[in-house]
Amino acid sequence: MSADMFFKKVRTYADLSKEAEHAWASLLRQRQYRKEESFIVAGDVPTTFAFVVEGLFSQHYVGPDGDMVIKYFFPESRIAASVSATLLGQPGLFTITAIEDSTVLEYEFAAFKALVARFPDVAAFYIRYLERHWIIEKEPGEIAFRHDTAMHRYRDFIRNEPDLHKRLKQHHIAAWLGITPESLSRLRKAIALGAG
Repeated sequence: MSADMFFKKVRTYADLSKEAEHAWASLLRQRQYRKEESFIVAGDVPTTFAFVVEGLFSQHYVGPDGDMVIKYFFPESRIAASVSATLLGQPGLFTITAIEDSTVLEYEFAAFKALVARFPDVAAFYIRYLERHWIIEKEPGEIAFRHDTAMHRYRDFIRNEPDLHKRLKQHHIAAWLGITPESLSRLRKAIALGAG
């Protein structure tokens, strides 16, 4: 059933032949993660990608002042991975941790890359997925973090990710915005009062 969800999502990027789908399905392994359990740990060389069937993960690191900084969230139907470290075969800079009890379909990246070389339709998926999530979505976010105020970023987050906003704890949103939970409380109060 969860594999059906996975391939339904994959087909939003590229059509797969039955042969390619069968080959990819043979790589998938279902796994459960408890809340607070790590999928990838900073300093390890990651080798696995995980499609989130149910649950929520965050990609984070510890900043110079010792505070957790969240770089990215992976809710259902997203692929959680430390892509750069996996591609380079180097220790990752980020930890990816379950924020909720979660179910994923994991697959080894090296085995997936063999499918990319073998099946043009899997290669098309790979290119389109990277383009959308690691280029098109990533660049505006990086610019916003350099130039927009915390209030502007928070309002954008509420507008663009309303379901995610409801699921997250205040400290997760604050860590993603790069502010303290106290500062986030002030932003929330300002929005409630119609200010900001």
